[in-house]
Amino acid sequence: MNLSVNELKQVANQIRQDVVVMVHAAKSGHPGGSLSAADIMAQLYFNEMNVDPMDPKKADRDRFVLSKGHAAPVAYATLARRGYFDPEELIHLRKTGHMLQGHPNMNYVPGIDMSTGSLGQGISAAVGMALASKLDQANYRTYALLGDGELNEGLVWEALMSASHYKLNNLTAIVDYNGLQIDGPNEEVMGIKPLDKKFESFGWHVITVDGHDFDALAKAFKEAKATLDRPTVLIANTVKGKGVSFMENQASWHGTAPNQEQLEQAISELGGAK
Repeated sequence: MNLSVNELKQVANQIRQDVVVMVHAAKSGHPGGSLSAADIMAQLYFNEMNVDPMDPKKADRDRFVLSKGHAAPVAYATLARRGYFDPEELIHLRKTGHMLQGHPNMNYVPGIDMSTGSLGQGISAAVGMALASKLDQANYRTYALLGDGELNEGLVWEALMSASHYKLNNLTAIVDYNGLQIDGPNEEVMGIKPLDKKFESFGWHVITVDGHDFDALAKAFKEAKATLDRPTVLIANTVKGKGVSFMENQASWHGTAPNQEQLEQAISELGGAK
């Protein structure tokens, strides 16, 4: 697809509305880090990745791994709006007997390439996918979205080291760098700065980008594809809870569901009417 910036903004806004509706209906879930990643997901699925909702398992499709698996609502909303399944299914998030569980399951959800949830394991799986593409002499690319709090996991850095060793130029990682995790600010829980220098020291090409700027994201993904000697990471500066005033930059909304009044306010701010 080739959507304009205005069209992408509309898609991302719809994804955000879906997220708050889903989490409210489930009475549990993770809205903060889903809202921060909505623009990244819209850019990936609607303008960047080679995917076909009518053929979710096609051999040459680009792969995507949601390494921060708790942000499943943003993945589900994106897949639904891209045409992988009926958006009406979104309201059944975390409901027994339905496919959209609290973390992505590749066995039940069309478009999910890897089951995730245990932090750090998603990027490891993505490294394996990118390496498999090389070994098979295939052309597909692999993308992985990580949370910044997830970078506290040692397993992440083993995976990053492997990706660099094998020169996986077909792998692009994106860090949803919103500065907050479940227990508070990253730098209070376990500091990760200077993040760019850390990735560079592990042999990655680093691009720092505004994760809410579609033009900047498009340019960054283009640069990643043109980097032929190493994997690339986009350190995407984002706002946790983006688009909903009372959720923005609040760690408390990492894993809290809005009540009815909060839902109505959120939808109103996002320009919707549900």
